[in-house]
Amino acid sequence: MTDAPTEADGPAPTVPKDRRTRGSLTGRALVLALVVVTLFVALAVPVRTWFAQRAEIAQLRADVSATRERVEELRIEQERWQDPAFVAAEARRRLHFVLPGEIGYVTLGVEASQEEAAALAAAAAAPWYATLWGAVRQADDPATTKDAGGTDARGGAKGAKDAKDVNDAPADGAPAADG
Repeated sequence: MTDAPTEADGPAPTVPKDRRTRGSLTGRALVLALVVVTLFVALAVPVRTWFAQRAEIAQLRADVSATRERVEELRIEQERWQDPAFVAAEARRRLHFVLPGEIGYVTLGVEASQEEAAALAAAAAAPWYATLWGAVRQADDPATTKDAGGTDARGGAKGAKDAKDVNDAPADGAPAADG
Protein backbone atom coordinates (compact mmCIF):
# COMPACT_ATOMS: atom_id res chain seq x y z
CA MET A 1 0.00 0.00 0.00
CA THR A 2 1.07 3.41 -0.74
CA ASP A 3 0.61 6.39 1.45
CA ALA A 4 -0.24 8.76 -1.33
CA PRO A 5 -3.87 9.80 -1.49
CA THR A 6 -5.87 8.31 -4.22
CA GLU A 7 -8.94 9.48 -5.98
CA ALA A 8 -11.00 7.02 -4.07
CA ASP A 9 -10.16 8.77 -0.80
CA GLY A 10 -11.55 12.05 -1.99
CA PRO A 11 -10.01 15.35 -2.86
CA ALA A 12 -6.76 16.29 -1.13
CA PRO A 13 -7.04 18.88 1.68
CA THR A 14 -6.13 22.36 0.52
CA VAL A 15 -4.23 24.93 2.55
CA PRO A 16 -6.15 28.22 2.74
CA LYS A 17 -4.33 31.11 1.17
CA ASP A 18 -5.95 33.72 3.42
CA ARG A 19 -3.35 35.54 5.61
CA ARG A 20 -5.72 36.15 8.53
CA THR A 21 -5.60 32.58 9.67
CA ARG A 22 -1.84 32.36 9.53
CA GLY A 23 -1.16 33.93 12.98
CA SER A 24 -2.48 36.43 15.50
CA LEU A 25 0.39 38.94 15.06
CA THR A 26 0.64 40.44 11.65
CA GLY A 27 3.28 42.76 10.34
CA ARG A 28 0.95 45.76 10.58
CA ALA A 29 0.12 45.04 14.22
CA LEU A 30 3.82 44.65 14.99
CA VAL A 31 4.63 48.01 13.36
CA LEU A 32 1.71 49.67 15.17
CA ALA A 33 2.86 48.26 18.54
CA LEU A 34 6.42 49.43 17.84
CA VAL A 35 5.19 52.96 17.02
CA VAL A 36 3.06 53.10 20.21
CA VAL A 37 5.95 51.95 22.41
CA THR A 38 8.31 54.44 20.75
CA LEU A 39 5.84 57.29 21.33
CA PHE A 40 5.37 56.23 24.94
CA VAL A 41 9.11 56.16 25.58
CA ALA A 42 9.64 59.44 23.73
CA LEU A 43 6.89 61.24 25.68
CA ALA A 44 7.61 59.77 29.13
CA VAL A 45 10.49 62.12 29.97
CA PRO A 46 8.80 65.36 28.85
CA VAL A 47 5.56 64.46 30.64
CA ARG A 48 7.45 63.65 33.83
CA THR A 49 9.32 66.96 33.54
CA TRP A 50 6.04 68.78 32.98
CA PHE A 51 4.53 67.29 36.15
CA ALA A 52 7.67 68.15 38.14
CA GLN A 53 7.55 71.73 36.88
CA ARG A 54 3.85 72.03 37.78
CA ALA A 55 4.63 70.85 41.32
CA GLU A 56 7.52 73.32 41.57
CA ILE A 57 5.31 76.16 40.35
CA ALA A 58 2.68 75.27 42.96
CA GLN A 59 5.35 75.24 45.69
CA LEU A 60 6.72 78.60 44.56
CA ARG A 61 3.23 80.11 44.52
CA ALA A 62 2.71 78.90 48.10
CA ASP A 63 6.07 80.42 49.09
CA VAL A 64 5.14 83.73 47.46
CA SER A 65 1.81 83.71 49.31
CA ALA A 66 3.50 83.01 52.66
CA THR A 67 6.06 85.74 51.99
CA ARG A 68 3.33 88.24 51.17
CA GLU A 69 1.57 87.40 54.44
CA ARG A 70 4.83 87.88 56.34
CA VAL A 71 5.42 91.24 54.61
CA GLU A 72 1.91 92.33 55.60
CA GLU A 73 2.55 91.31 59.23
CA LEU A 74 5.83 93.24 59.26
CA ARG A 75 4.15 96.30 57.71
CA ILE A 76 1.52 96.24 60.47
CA GLU A 77 4.25 95.91 63.10
CA GLN A 78 6.15 98.81 61.54
CA GLU A 79 3.02 100.94 61.73
CA ARG A 80 2.68 100.02 65.43
CA TRP A 81 6.24 101.13 66.11
CA GLN A 82 5.45 104.53 64.56
CA ASP A 83 2.98 105.13 67.40
CA PRO A 84 4.72 106.81 70.39
CA ALA A 85 2.28 105.21 72.85
CA PHE A 86 3.21 101.73 71.61
CA VAL A 87 6.93 102.54 71.88
CA ALA A 88 6.46 103.79 75.45
CA ALA A 89 4.44 100.69 76.40
CA GLU A 90 7.11 98.39 74.94
CA ALA A 91 9.85 100.31 76.77
CA ARG A 92 7.96 99.90 80.03
CA ARG A 93 7.29 96.21 79.40
CA ARG A 94 10.65 95.13 78.00
CA LEU A 95 13.11 97.54 79.62
CA HIS A 96 11.21 98.27 82.85
CA PHE A 97 11.22 102.01 82.19
CA VAL A 98 9.10 104.15 84.51
CA LEU A 99 7.76 107.64 84.12
CA PRO A 100 8.99 110.39 86.43
CA GLY A 101 7.28 110.11 89.80
CA GLU A 102 6.45 106.41 89.41
CA ILE A 103 8.05 103.68 91.47
CA GLY A 104 9.16 100.66 89.53
CA TYR A 105 8.70 97.21 91.01
CA VAL A 106 10.25 94.02 89.75
CA THR A 107 8.67 90.84 91.01
CA LEU A 108 11.07 88.04 91.66
CA GLY A 109 10.11 84.50 90.90
CA VAL A 110 8.04 85.22 87.81
CA GLU A 111 11.07 84.91 85.57
CA ALA A 112 12.29 81.96 87.63
CA SER A 113 9.03 80.13 87.03
CA GLN A 114 9.36 80.81 83.31
CA GLU A 115 12.91 79.47 83.43
CA GLU A 116 11.75 76.41 85.35
CA ALA A 117 8.99 75.83 82.81
CA ALA A 118 11.55 76.08 80.02
CA ALA A 119 13.85 73.66 81.87
CA LEU A 120 10.98 71.20 82.36
CA ALA A 121 10.06 71.46 78.70
CA ALA A 122 13.69 70.86 77.74
CA ALA A 123 13.87 67.89 80.12
CA ALA A 124 10.70 66.44 78.62
CA ALA A 125 12.20 66.84 75.16
CA ALA A 126 15.49 65.25 76.21
CA PRO A 127 16.08 61.63 75.21
CA TRP A 128 15.75 58.93 77.86
CA TYR A 129 19.48 58.32 78.12
CA ALA A 130 20.15 61.99 78.90
CA THR A 131 17.60 61.84 81.72
CA LEU A 132 19.19 58.64 83.04
CA TRP A 133 22.69 60.12 82.90
CA GLY A 134 21.50 63.25 84.71
CA ALA A 135 20.01 61.10 87.48
CA VAL A 136 23.28 59.17 87.83
CA ARG A 137 25.30 62.39 88.02
CA GLN A 138 22.90 63.81 90.61
CA ALA A 139 23.15 60.64 92.70
CA ASP A 140 26.96 60.83 92.63
CA ASP A 141 26.99 64.44 93.85
CA PRO A 142 25.93 64.46 97.54
CA ALA A 143 25.81 68.27 97.67
CA THR A 144 22.84 68.36 95.28
CA THR A 145 21.05 65.25 96.52
CA LYS A 146 18.33 66.08 99.04
CA ASP A 147 15.57 63.85 100.32
CA ALA A 148 12.00 64.88 101.08
CA GLY A 149 12.68 65.28 104.81
CA GLY A 150 14.93 68.29 104.36
CA THR A 151 18.16 66.43 105.02
CA ASP A 152 21.09 66.06 102.71
CA ALA A 153 22.56 62.73 101.57
CA ARG A 154 24.70 62.46 104.71
CA GLY A 155 21.68 62.66 107.00
CA GLY A 156 22.30 66.17 108.31
CA ALA A 157 19.96 69.12 108.22
CA LYS A 158 20.03 71.39 105.19
CA GLY A 159 22.82 73.92 105.46
CA ALA A 160 24.17 72.49 108.73
CA LYS A 161 27.81 71.51 109.08
CA ASP A 162 28.86 68.16 110.45
CA ALA A 163 28.44 67.91 114.23
CA LYS A 164 32.17 67.31 114.67
CA ASP A 165 33.03 70.49 112.79
CA VAL A 166 30.64 72.65 114.82
CA ASN A 167 31.20 71.17 118.30
CA ASP A 168 34.94 70.56 118.16
CA ALA A 169 35.96 74.01 116.93
CA PRO A 170 37.60 76.13 119.63
CA ALA A 171 36.08 79.48 120.45
CA ASP A 172 39.26 81.45 119.72
CA GLY A 173 39.53 80.16 116.11
CA ALA A 174 42.65 78.08 116.72
CA PRO A 175 42.73 74.59 115.19
CA ALA A 176 41.39 71.88 117.46
CA ALA A 177 43.69 69.14 118.72
CA ASP A 178 42.48 65.65 117.90
CA GLY A 179 42.63 63.43 120.87
